Amino acid sequence: MKPTRPAPLVATVVVVALITWAVLKTAYVTLPPLPWTAVPTLLLLALGEGVTGWNTLRRIRRKPGTRPVEPLVVARMAALGKASAHAAAVLAGVFAGFALGLSDSLDKQTPRDDFFVSVGTFLAAVVLVGAAYFLEYACRVPKDPDEEAHDRGRSRA
Repeated sequence: MKPTRPAPLVATVVVVALITWAVLKTAYVTLPPLPWTAVPTLLLLALGEGVTGWNTLRRIRRKPGTRPVEPLVVARMAALGKASAHAAAVLAGVFAGFALGLSDSLDKQTPRDDFFVSVGTFLAAVVLVGAAYFLEYACRVPKDPDEEAHDRGRSRA
């Protein structure tokens, strides 16, 4: 499994936002109001992944007072971080598309409420992307000191 790169996540957000914006132009009137409950849910998921990433990072680096972590657990955490980052990028794109689509209707009460909910949910999804990215980063195996010294001594030619 290769590490997640930021560029595909940003591309996912942009493409999904454009698709959502295009669909929203024709279907907004038939949709129910956006639920505000997605904001605390995404923030709680981000908090959980951030704390898990912090603990995993400390355990992998063998900080004092921590137990070593099983390799299979680290692989599962890395997969969780990667999947969460991509899923949160899709959610961020959906709610960015909502915010873009509703930005011209802020004079009406329901679109204005949905706009603020969509902006809050977009920001919460971006926080979740960051936490998931950190969790995936925390699962990387550190290089051996001997390997780092060998890499520094090698020429770049």
